[in-house]
Amino acid sequence: MTERRVHIRVSGLVQGVYYRLTMQKTASIHGVNGWVRNLEDGDVEAVIEGESDNVGRVIEWCRQGPDEARVDDVKIDDQEPEGGFSSFDIRD
Repeated sequence: MTERRVHIRVSGLVQGVYYRLTMQKTASIHGVNGWVRNLEDGDVEAVIEGESDNVGRVIEWCRQGPDEARVDDVKIDDQEPEGGFSSFDIRD
């Protein structure tokens, strides 16, 4: 099992549309850990870590988001896995 950690930044209409909450549920379904938060510029930022295929599934979800969202861009930066997360949290 290969571990993967990514930093994600999502832009578009992604705040006020339950993006973070739905991402938390999606991450839980796929067994990945990390966090997600809103940024002051209207983007959403997240760090996701877990089994590589499952991280990929969450990334694919990020490209579409919840029904109310409009995703314009998703930037993904791979990072070195750290294994420091035990859950997927919504940060303020």
